[in-house]
Amino acid sequence: MATATQPDSNRPQVQAQLGSPGGAEPWPLEFFACPNPDCPSFNVFGAGNLSVAEQMGKDKAIRRLYCHVCHGRFSERQGSLLEYGKLPQPTVVRIVKCFGYGVPVEATADICEVDARTVQRLLDKGGQRAQDFQQLQLEQAKGCLEAVQLDEMHGHLAGDNDDEKKGSKNRRPRRGRLARR
Repeated sequence: MATATQPDSNRPQVQAQLGSPGGAEPWPLEFFACPNPDCPSFNVFGAGNLSVAEQMGKDKAIRRLYCHVCHGRFSERQGSLLEYGKLPQPTVVRIVKCFGYGVPVEATADICEVDARTVQRLLDKGGQRAQDFQQLQLEQAKGCLEAVQLDEMHGHLAGDNDDEKKGSKNRRPRRGRLARR
């Protein structure tokens, strides 16, 4: 798929926000890969097999890319949230940022001044892509995953508080009671 996110480690690192805020600068061709599953260069980013065949869309802002290996043509938006969409890139980026902060669909629609159904459609499409990406990462994981470490995970069993046993003076007060010092 031609996307702006890539699971492979051989791909150049992408900044937090891809492209320019106005979408004026096109993304480098190294950020794309041939989306044809029959192509030997399928999902190989930065292979040098792509070139710009033509410009299309309003103001010729969308590039049509050509794969020199399988001789296929595809839009640079293929497989992304921008595919078949008429929303400008900054609006889609704003909607995705709202998703990241957990803003509800109705509030996101109000903030971005779009219809709630549009926001829901992007959420459904993006959620499916995120699930596919996670599955791909699990399949590509090297070795067997025997244990998973959760960072910053702390659990306490009832009645098993080390701070109470040691009499620590730095413990946090419980709700409803004053801390004794």
